Amino acid sequence: MAGLIKREDIDEVRQRTDIKEVVDGYVTLKGAGLGTFKGLCPFHDERSPSFTVRPQVGRYHCFGCGEDGDAISFVQKMDHTSFHEAVEKLAARIGYELRYEDGGTGPNREEVGKRQRLLDAHKIADEFFRAQLLTAGAAEGRNFLHGRGFDRTAAEQFGVGYAPQGWDSLLKHLRGRGFTDAELKLTGMFSEGNRGIYDRFRGRLIWPIRDIAGDTIGFGARKLYEDDQGPKYLNTPETVLYKKSQVLYGIDLAKRNIAKDRQLVVVEGYTDVMACHLAGVGTAVATCGTAFGTDHIKIARRLLSDDGTGGEVIFTFDGDAAGQKAALRAFEEDQRFVAQTYVAVEPSGADPCDLRQLKGDAAVRDLIGTRRPLFEFAIRASLKRHNLDTVEGRVAALRESAPVVAQIRDSGIRPAYVRELAGWLGMPIEEVSRAVGLAAKRAASGAPGTAGTAGAASTAGAPGAGQGTTPGQAGQPAAAPPSDAPIAFMRPDPRDPIAAMERQALEVVIQNPAVLGGEAALSGGAWERFEACHFVTPAYSAVHTAVRAAGLAHAGDPVAWVEGIRQEVPEPLQGLVSELAVVPLPASTPEALQRYCRDILARLFELQITRVKADKMGQLQRLDASAQPEEFQRLNRELMQLEMQRRALRMDS
Repeated sequence: MAGLIKREDIDEVRQRTDIKEVVDGYVTLKGAGLGTFKGLCPFHDERSPSFTVRPQVGRYHCFGCGEDGDAISFVQKMDHTSFHEAVEKLAARIGYELRYEDGGTGPNREEVGKRQRLLDAHKIADEFFRAQLLTAGAAEGRNFLHGRGFDRTAAEQFGVGYAPQGWDSLLKHLRGRGFTDAELKLTGMFSEGNRGIYDRFRGRLIWPIRDIAGDTIGFGARKLYEDDQGPKYLNTPETVLYKKSQVLYGIDLAKRNIAKDRQLVVVEGYTDVMACHLAGVGTAVATCGTAFGTDHIKIARRLLSDDGTGGEVIFTFDGDAAGQKAALRAFEEDQRFVAQTYVAVEPSGADPCDLRQLKGDAAVRDLIGTRRPLFEFAIRASLKRHNLDTVEGRVAALRESAPVVAQIRDSGIRPAYVRELAGWLGMPIEEVSRAVGLAAKRAASGAPGTAGTAGAASTAGAPGAGQGTTPGQAGQPAAAPPSDAPIAFMRPDPRDPIAAMERQALEVVIQNPAVLGGEAALSGGAWERFEACHFVTPAYSAVHTAVRAAGLAHAGDPVAWVEGIRQEVPEPLQGLVSELAVVPLPASTPEALQRYCRDILARLFELQITRVKADKMGQLQRLDASAQPEEFQRLNRELMQLEMQRRALRMDS
């Protein structure tokens, strides 16, 4: 198991990574001033670009929605990966070998190289299969797609391809691209016999299975010919890249819609995913030859931001017995979600692909729109197993369904389902309510005789459960905020000239710290003058204090300089630091930038001198010159020195 990545390696990856190159993979950026780029924000819908990237300081900030961060956080948010995974991905990108704490291990350079070779092989195979779909030999594959309502554009959108009927078509192609048989054995795309390896997929329609980042890691293949003795669907076996319990087909296409709409639709097959997306349900994914399980839920929760503030998971199943069984298996995992879970079953038994063919795109959207809560489906399914025309059957049905109702997390909905269940059973509400209450108590105490997941109802499904925190858990009042809770900072008024001056000064210092020291600095101890400045706007004062605390030790490394300042400010102001670090400065050349920066600092220092002069003038006016002549002379000398400093600043700038 990988240990914690060493802090200095994280800093090194952050410093070496060109954030513009990373963002360019997702957002079209255009120049927006010296060293600054803009594009449409990937985190919210907008018509005018407000997403700003400044490579020199290694940060981005959206002036529309407030999202900000560095290359690591960008990869985390866009690819929905953990911090650890994002650092490893960026390290592999720049060829940097990470070290781990406490003797932990991570992917070494050799392992990274092997993994990349496997990814390269899959990418080339993906291209090969797609090209083959256009050949004369793939007519049966094209007919299959056409018969299910998919044209060439749809096939290209989802990367559908065709594996030729020969035994070594792909093998020859990949050997010709420099891959060894030892490497190819690890891909899962080949089988092995007495005479060596041969193509695993032959005479089949092919769907590329991609991970959340969009890399092809496996394939799903559908039988086309009657003489094919293999299964109807054949997938890549378990490999270094492909773990079926962690794979969701279509996740690369659906991830942004899932995160944006906070909805995940789980369907059963590749063509169902295609049908849903083409019909406007862009949140659809499918498992690959396995049930929707714990690892899939982890991926879904991360995409949904499953924190108890909304979101929904919708399972679609065939209306037959197998479909109902699959729905009930999904219900067993329901309590792992905080989001509401639903089931959508077409009464006729048609899956989304068939439904789209028969009734069009609107019917697919309507199927999702008419979803029912998964626990309602589970309750009704349990009732169907009993003869409700007899007393014994109704009592048995109540015993089985009461624990299901007891698991309903929403305390406002649970009583309503008690009444519904009483109506379905034809039994008094009081009797049903007692049975549900007893089931809840048994679940809470872990007593036998409850449903398999009922014991988890009060904890696993509660917002915050299992996260190592106590505030906000089910059945517990939220703890009072600690006495050292972060201070709330008001957004500075941009119309306030003093606030505007202070903001400009911080923009200059954060983006161009050389103006405080070195050849580009103002004369007369610029850093000391800046340290002595008094900022009156609370938010800017806190940033000024953070700059002073960070010091000039890392000023030569813009990435480390900005990160150091962010670490020193209160957490609510970290976004403000990013904003100050990326806002375009009004200069088109390096020379103009230096002039602008020196002028802004000169104005800041002049403002400070003016304040000090005003204080001393007040002291002077209150002073009795005849009674305190020495004090009078001292204040006059200091006022003269301040005036000389002010004039020198004007000449220097």
